[in-house]
Amino acid sequence: MPIGVQSVIAVGLGALIGSLAPSAGEQMKILGDVFLNLVQVVVLPLVFPLIVLGIARMESVRKVGRIAGKAILYFEIVTTVVLLIAVGLAKLTGIGKGAPVHGADAKDLNGLSQGIDFHALLLNAVPKNIFAAFGEGNLLGAIVFALLVGVAMAAIGEKSAPFASVLESVAAVMFKVVGYVIRVAPLGVLGFISYDVAHYGFGNLRSLLGFIAVVYAGLAIVIGVLFPLIAAIYRIRYVELLKSIGELAGIAFVTRSSESVLAPLMGKLEAFGLSRSTTSFVVPLGYSFNTDGSVLYQAAALVFLANAYGADTSLPALLLMVGVLVILSKGMAGVASSSIVVLIAAGNSLGLPAEGIALLLGVDFIVDMARTGVNVIGNSLAAAVIDSSENRREARRGSRETPHNPAEHEATVLQKEPAQ
Repeated sequence: MPIGVQSVIAVGLGALIGSLAPSAGEQMKILGDVFLNLVQVVVLPLVFPLIVLGIARMESVRKVGRIAGKAILYFEIVTTVVLLIAVGLAKLTGIGKGAPVHGADAKDLNGLSQGIDFHALLLNAVPKNIFAAFGEGNLLGAIVFALLVGVAMAAIGEKSAPFASVLESVAAVMFKVVGYVIRVAPLGVLGFISYDVAHYGFGNLRSLLGFIAVVYAGLAIVIGVLFPLIAAIYRIRYVELLKSIGELAGIAFVTRSSESVLAPLMGKLEAFGLSRSTTSFVVPLGYSFNTDGSVLYQAAALVFLANAYGADTSLPALLLMVGVLVILSKGMAGVASSSIVVLIAAGNSLGLPAEGIALLLGVDFIVDMARTGVNVIGNSLAAAVIDSSENRREARRGSRETPHNPAEHEATVLQKEPAQ
């Protein structure tokens, strides 16, 4: 039975257990935690060698910088467009007006950071101990170190061949381990859904149905309009791409963890036809800086709270929200409960009380599933766009180097041939 079908069955069983036996449902969370631990233990040992090898095989350090620059520019542009879609949709529908935010309990936010420490973020990106970074699951730090190692390997050339062979063996073994881990994904799904339904219930659904509907509608617009438009511009087979990664996006949806599919996602994209060097660099980078689903949720939530508290929702105020989120969303890397943390930080910046955010926690697991699935699709498309851009560049360079006049080409060849 396909993993996707098993996961759907697990969702149904989990909802049933969480509804009929809440105490048992809460205890089953351990299945989800074990699955996530299995995923996290293999992510960095696989991602690190793939990034290093991908960069080492690029023709030059200049190409590494070019791909990184293209990726960051793409992330910024698409994130801003997604934010504008979310703010516009939320403003148009007027979500949040009359919401019972005054009955929310801010104690639910205890333990979550009230802001983002960009100083700490920079230190995480440049860890003083790479082994500690691996132990803490610091993906951003691992990416930076892998970048340095890959550039060094490219610089020393053939001398790095033995180390490259070791990394290739490590990557092959880790891919096999990932295959084993994905087989138990339905158990993780069963545990998470049982816990979510038992712990959160559906009490807040009625008052927050409008918010949930707007978030899902916004995500549908992103997947069904924005992404296909981008794919058409770069001549990417978008439907085939969705078919290729659909099962993994589904697993991310129900587990609410994009990390759970990071390793197999890169394998699927490579099988789809993307180069390993591009995929192994862009996808992990996108996990830190390209969270399309999450930023859409945050923008809709801010407008919801502004309407609920009667705050200013004029065009300048909405554009300010977008600007704040463009900056803060790039600080999400490696932060637990990152979407909520960014929402708290943005709310503080705009003067919105934390109590309203506490109300949204009751339905967070419902929207979290969708935004996580969209994050996976968005990063897959980002890798395809950058790869297509590089292929176009290589094609243009090749056409410039090849003479268009056959007679000129023949004359050039004869000149290069030695006299008989």
